Amino acid sequence: MLNKYPLWKYLLILAVLAIGFIYSAPNLYPDDPAIQVSGASTTLQISQADLERINKALGAAGVGVKSAVLAKEGKAGLIRLLKKDDQLAAKDVVRKALGDDYVVALNLAPTTPQWLRAVGASPMKLGLDLSGGVHFLLEVDMDKAISARVKVYEGEIKSMLRKEHLRYRSLPPQTAGISLGFTDAEQLEKARSLIQKSFSDFALTTTERNGLQVLALALTPAKITEIREYSIKQNLTTVRNRVNELGVAEPLVQRQGANRIVVELPGVQDTAEAKRILGKTANLEFRLAAEADAGKATTESFEFREAGRRPVPLERGLIITGDQVTDAQASFDENGRQQVNIRLDGHGGDLMSRATRNNVGRSMAVIFIEQKPLTKYVKQMVGGVEKEVPVQTFKEEKKVISLATIQSPLGSQFRITGLDGAGESSELALLLRAGGLAAPMYFAEERTVGPSLGADNIVKGIDASLWGMLFVSIFIIAIYRFFGVLATVALSLNMVMLLALMSWLGATLTLPGIAGIVLTMGMAVDANVLIFSRIREELANGMSVQRAINEGFDRAFTAIIDSNLTTLLVGGILFAMGTGPVKGFAVTMSLGIFTSMFTAIVVTRGMVNLIFGGRDYKKLWI
Repeated sequence: MLNKYPLWKYLLILAVLAIGFIYSAPNLYPDDPAIQVSGASTTLQISQADLERINKALGAAGVGVKSAVLAKEGKAGLIRLLKKDDQLAAKDVVRKALGDDYVVALNLAPTTPQWLRAVGASPMKLGLDLSGGVHFLLEVDMDKAISARVKVYEGEIKSMLRKEHLRYRSLPPQTAGISLGFTDAEQLEKARSLIQKSFSDFALTTTERNGLQVLALALTPAKITEIREYSIKQNLTTVRNRVNELGVAEPLVQRQGANRIVVELPGVQDTAEAKRILGKTANLEFRLAAEADAGKATTESFEFREAGRRPVPLERGLIITGDQVTDAQASFDENGRQQVNIRLDGHGGDLMSRATRNNVGRSMAVIFIEQKPLTKYVKQMVGGVEKEVPVQTFKEEKKVISLATIQSPLGSQFRITGLDGAGESSELALLLRAGGLAAPMYFAEERTVGPSLGADNIVKGIDASLWGMLFVSIFIIAIYRFFGVLATVALSLNMVMLLALMSWLGATLTLPGIAGIVLTMGMAVDANVLIFSRIREELANGMSVQRAINEGFDRAFTAIIDSNLTTLLVGGILFAMGTGPVKGFAVTMSLGIFTSMFTAIVVTRGMVNLIFGGRDYKKLWI
């Protein structure tokens, strides 16, 4: 029988629409402005007493609190605020009350009902131009990048001189570089010849100091420029990898100037976790333990991270650093203790093999390096009023996390132990896997980012969508009468399906994305126009009502598929080659093609079949 669906097809359509309504429903529940508090290290837990301190501090500052609860099994505290304008003030108050051992970051807390969250339904992520977000400006410490590279060179040079039996004395350099003292000119010339042959990145000069012949090595300007460029590019790559590891949607990570990196995290994100991960250097140094007769000039003492252990003297020369790590995975050793399996690049593997081959039986230490924030409050005049303004500095902390005896020569693969629990091993593995930082980074700036075009333009964008839908509906109803009403119903369902699909896939909606939604309305109605026009033509040719409806849907199908496939191809190209706003437009347009094909063809055909199928109509108002 013409124009009749079997029962299972009607049930399938109803099931798909029901799922669409469920997964689009979370968008009706706006997020609460919030701040999130977590420990600066993975071992620091947030307690109920901390929440009480936070509530008391915010109450004294006149900031309204909606609720304060523990999250992530006590690893974080989520404080919901009454007004979004209070977020920055609340962050400053809480940071001052808790101190530098805690990370305080801005966030948005979902208000989606539990029954929707239980089925995995969540609202769409909104882009920075719609919802705002968090803006970080990270500054790369170029001086420490150069210093770290010089230390690696220094270790290789001294190892080479010892191998050639050239006696030298390490001297403090006058500037950034290496200074070596020799007792006679002949030894100096031999050393100079060897270094010039193997290390062309240094400019060499000779002087006399305190009766010693001094060979001073300074990096060439070209090499310093190369290190600076490498440091910013390596850190930029590392930050991108870390953001990807965190699962942040539609982030912006780009270079700004000579030594700064901009990171923007839009929408609902765990910004406290992001701030802690992005801010850590997570770098490592591998050094040999000092021998018993080593002089103070060649050794340096470091404390263990574990309390109760005596400091250990280590050689000043480095074997390798964390930026030569290519992979790191957290696992367990044979005794069930946490460890991280390390894989080095080719150069790092050679250096490790060379250092351990001749030092079997000696101990090797792994030093973990991080920047500890120190916040001081100074009084400054702001707007004619004296206020306490936070000034943040950083203190570099180096502590030994592992000290083990070298049992056999190591290569490009080995493991480190001595980690404090599963959280620390997983975090260290993540940071090293994402890429070691070539130099420390500091948070030079952190601020919220409001809608780029202002709240008024956002409202106008939404209003434009609603007015567009209204005028399209009026037009299609005026031209195709009752069939136009069916097309309008299908158009409304198309919007529901599109919102549900974007929410389910985790797509990010931007202002250009709203333009894509408006375009989707036109494309969805266009399919119905082709179908209804074809039905009109068949009726004008004298075909019966049932046959005209059937032929109208069947014969227009090919033209609809062809036009939508070409549009989908363009959307794919825009997504592949575009960035930012262009991608936002491409996503909504491409997803809108799939939803409009379903609603304009399948759903509309189902409604027409239910109303007109199997009935003897002599005339059709279309």
